[in-house]
Amino acid sequence: MATLGDLERAVMDALWDAVGPQSAYDVQHRLESDGRVLAATTVLTVLSRLEKKGFVTSDRSSRPHHYTATASRADHVAELMHSVLGDSADRTAVLERFVGGVSVEDAETLRRLLDRTS
Repeated sequence: MATLGDLERAVMDALWDAVGPQSAYDVQHRLESDGRVLAATTVLTVLSRLEKKGFVTSDRSSRPHHYTATASRADHVAELMHSVLGDSADRTAVLERFVGGVSVEDAETLRRLLDRTS
């Protein structure tokens, strides 16, 4: 699974938080509101890299082009978790450490979700 660098993650967060497709300028303004000042060309370069990695799709039928995340943030995080678990030689130890570090509320959510899948 492809990973995200810091700037790529910021761009993806902007797309995930947005309602609907976003232009590079929309993403640039969202990043500025978070204190990141970037040139539009930098944002376009990051969006292009994310498209090549399969994280975004672009609609090039109009100008400016608009970008959409190919999967939700939750889908991405779940895929990362599966990837890490799959790379482990001792899945039980990884799960044990993970479960041991979650809050009581998260543990209860996990119990409910596991009960639903049984």
